[in-house]
Amino acid sequence: MSGEMHSGNGTIGVEIGGLEGSIDSATRALLGYRQPDGHWVFELEADCTIPAEYVLLRHYLGEPVDAVLEAKIANYLRRIQGAHGGWALVHDGDFEMSASVKAYFALKMIGDFPDAPHMVRAREAIRARGGAIHSNVFTRFMLAMFGVLTWRSVPVLPVEIMLLPLWSPFHLNKISYWARTTIVPLMVLAALKPRAKNVSKVGIDELFLQEPHSIGMTAKAPHQSWGWFLLFRGLDIVLRKIEPLFPKKLRARAIDRAVAFIEERLNGEDGLGAIYPPMANTVMMYEVLGKPADYPPRATTRRGLDRLLVIGEHEAYCQPCVSPVWDTSLTCHALIEAGSEAALPPAKQGLDWLVPKQVLDIKGDWAVKRPGVRPGGWAFQYNNAYYPDLDDTAVVVMAMDRARRASANPAYDAAIARGREWIEGMQSRDGGWAAFDVNNLEYYLNNIPFSDHGALLDPPTEDVTARCVSMLAQLGETAQTSHAVAAGIDYLRRTQLAEGSWYGRWGLNYIYGTWSVLCALNAAGVDHQDPMMRRAVDWLLSVQNEDGGWGEDATSYRLDYKGFEGAPTTASQTAWALLGLMAAGEVDHPAVSRGVQHLIATQTPKGLWDEQRYTATGFPRVFYLRYHGYPKFFPLWALARYRNLRSTNSKVVGVGM
Repeated sequence: MSGEMHSGNGTIGVEIGGLEGSIDSATRALLGYRQPDGHWVFELEADCTIPAEYVLLRHYLGEPVDAVLEAKIANYLRRIQGAHGGWALVHDGDFEMSASVKAYFALKMIGDFPDAPHMVRAREAIRARGGAIHSNVFTRFMLAMFGVLTWRSVPVLPVEIMLLPLWSPFHLNKISYWARTTIVPLMVLAALKPRAKNVSKVGIDELFLQEPHSIGMTAKAPHQSWGWFLLFRGLDIVLRKIEPLFPKKLRARAIDRAVAFIEERLNGEDGLGAIYPPMANTVMMYEVLGKPADYPPRATTRRGLDRLLVIGEHEAYCQPCVSPVWDTSLTCHALIEAGSEAALPPAKQGLDWLVPKQVLDIKGDWAVKRPGVRPGGWAFQYNNAYYPDLDDTAVVVMAMDRARRASANPAYDAAIARGREWIEGMQSRDGGWAAFDVNNLEYYLNNIPFSDHGALLDPPTEDVTARCVSMLAQLGETAQTSHAVAAGIDYLRRTQLAEGSWYGRWGLNYIYGTWSVLCALNAAGVDHQDPMMRRAVDWLLSVQNEDGGWGEDATSYRLDYKGFEGAPTTASQTAWALLGLMAAGEVDHPAVSRGVQHLIATQTPKGLWDEQRYTATGFPRVFYLRYHGYPKFFPLWALARYRNLRSTNSKVVGVGM
């Protein structure tokens, strides 16, 4: 196809010819990934920490060694070791201490010899950077349970927190869902201080420059303020002194409360919170409480962890969770945009699959702050009823609304109405929307010693706010008719950076945020000549790569962000930039044509795009994600959108994303 582009018949003629072929081929490829019941779920890859933790969990529990599986995980860990000798959080990223310590520990546990060249390189890289003392809090908890460190090296996490009233400065409902579900079983572990079975007695003292048992508490993290940090550190010292004096009955009651919290939310094989860390902590909690391996809640959760494995011929890894609702809803958008006879019936089947996934009967943890709101959201995973997700819900509703417009189908009316009602009820007081919670604005809690990762909260963000505004606007609301839309637009106006971009909390990073917001502003009827939109367009144009695509690096999340952190082009980030520019009315801009040409030229013979780089975010600076579906559906969406706009007179995007 790339030969066609330079055949001298002008870019437009070329594009339309090459474009149709490109769209058809991408559509066919995407349809090839459909599950038998009509939904899509692609691999969701994080860094080395989850597969390493999975190996360590098996040895913690003293499970029989699965040599074939462990060999495949070892192959994966060795392949992704960085040139610096350690392990990174993203493809080709910088050395990261905790990831490197866990990967080294897991490989040694699997049986790699400490004097093997890759182990020597890893050990030297870790020691050259001050050693494993610089591991984060989560890693230290694991090392304490293996007896490598003592419990003095981790913050006091009294399980009696379970008994605190909602007005107390620290309460479970003041932290994010992922922190809440992770911390509750961890508090039981911290109270009972179990010791790993570790049958092969593997240790990693060689990764420390000092005697590991002499190591005390963590240092202040860069995002923490000294005043708050010292206050919480003082509190930690006091708690450490008085914790042994807590009445035994009080402790027993708190542990019972923690177990009750977990068991109410266990979620079958989908697991607590349907994410790896709480599930693993739950299994270890049952172990220390003396529940045998066949105790049903423990056994079910343990099976759920195995369902997160991706096992190939030579390699295996463990996913942090699965993303079927997200993958299916975004794929449906791309197929609806493609609009062919081949694409539309499968899109409808995907949406039909989503209908019964809507949570209508369970008031999850979000209801503590919004007791009067009826449930109506979708979760990210197959089942996670206590923790539906606003981003997913908005995307599902917009896809259903598009299908309903196309065929006057009343089947989605009730689902759309309930989704909309829930999202309107979940707006935070600053006008923004968060991912899972409402008014989670207790920023001081990021200074507690436990929050060295700075991801304890789920406050409103630009990208999720944009998605919720997009949804309401697509359903006919404007700033004039809806207080929620007006407040959302005000929030977006306030959060635009001077350079013109918006932050992307869940996708990488300013390209993702800017795409999301431009779609919302366009849908809400903000004039394309509004200075806010002009600045965003100028910024996107200014960061286009030489090859016509766009790419952005994970380093853009650094605390001292000074401006765009460029990176090699990726298909998904290119698609976001194109969709953002088109939403702002720039379909005829030469930069858009170049971006489209780049996608056509880099499409593989299978109709897809190769993407090794990570373009999504779990927690900024701490945990990144590589959605294997992103380079499959986003480029198709952008190409089809371009074709569709070129064939209309108005050239205006008429939907929310």
